[in-house]
Amino acid sequence: MSDVTMYTTTYCPFCMRAKALMQEKGVAFEEINLDEHPERRAEMMERADGRHTVPQIFIAGQGVGGCDDVFELERRGKLDELLGRTA
Repeated sequence: MSDVTMYTTTYCPFCMRAKALMQEKGVAFEEINLDEHPERRAEMMERADGRHTVPQIFIAGQGVGGCDDVFELERRGKLDELLGRTA
């Protein structure tokens, strides 16, 4: 299974949806809450090519975007492949 990192904030509904999707799929992820660690926002923006909105989701070190992007990957059947899951 690929490593998953998610930059979030506490009350972001998009963050909550993305985390719920990963939890429903049984995917463990590292959550970096920017409310608790605001100094890591610059790190997130660098990794995300300047994007500053949350969530920013990385799978196996690759930025996949935010909530809508990860749900689109799931809808297209590509998320499991990125996560290193076999059918």
